[in-house]
Amino acid sequence: MFRIAGGLDVDVNRVVHFGMAEIELSVGTIEYHDTGGDGPVIVLLHGLLMDSSLWADVVAELSTDFRCLAPTLPMGAHRDAMHGDADLSLPRMAGLVAEFLDRLDLHDVTLVGNDTGGALVQLLACDDSPRIGRIVLASCEAFDNFPARVTGTTLAQTGKLPPVLFGLFMQQMRLRPVRRLPIAFGWLTKRGDATTARWMKPVLQQREIRRDAVRMLRAIAGQPNLLVDTARDLPSSSDQLWWYGPARTGSCRSSMGVGSASSCRTRVWSRSPTATPFCRWTSPRGWRG
Repeated sequence: MFRIAGGLDVDVNRVVHFGMAEIELSVGTIEYHDTGGDGPVIVLLHGLLMDSSLWADVVAELSTDFRCLAPTLPMGAHRDAMHGDADLSLPRMAGLVAEFLDRLDLHDVTLVGNDTGGALVQLLACDDSPRIGRIVLASCEAFDNFPARVTGTTLAQTGKLPPVLFGLFMQQMRLRPVRRLPIAFGWLTKRGDATTARWMKPVLQQREIRRDAVRMLRAIAGQPNLLVDTARDLPSSSDQLWWYGPARTGSCRSSMGVGSASSCRTRVWSRSPTATPFCRWTSPRGWRG
């Protein structure tokens, strides 16, 4: 919350699109938030059916010392539809992030990913991009936990529907009790229903956004072993950091076995007893360290 003239308290999530910048990339127009400044650069990536406001609290916490950028990727909560022939698979989405870094000429970037955004970070780490200095994996998809848990699996299944039926299925997300179900956002955060309701508006109201969402979800469902293969190729020099949440979101746990998990080389930076997969909302101050 912040206070404007007249003493009115305003929720930052309700005005999140104010001051957003736009950049035209190869697949379409991408909105992003950029705090500016000369500090070290942090780029924050969100997940499915989310936008850059996922990181509002973290950006507010870090922007005094860092230049923070948070793009809204075409993952279903974006407001501008992509080109009709756009490839929205995760490898191509990772390429889109690399294009974003190139176009803004960003260097020595700390790249942070939560949820499916963490999958993009892993894909980019394998490309050995000279623009990325370090990576942060924050309660994200990895190994065979992809799509992640109940919510991700449900979304991948709905993506098999034709766009029209997908749109009809998603209309139930207008209802708060449905959004709070475990198959929706219920297990992902303990706060922020107004924000999740806003995230749903593009896919509920715009046919072209539903088309993009279906294309992306079908691509995800068609590559179930993508992150298993990616884990084998992660460079040993990566400075990786994993934020552990509750037991059900423990991250270096996989049916691939102890050897694969140990190759993740994670270290625990912050573990909150109230943490959820949307860990920035639960305890954003843990990011400063």
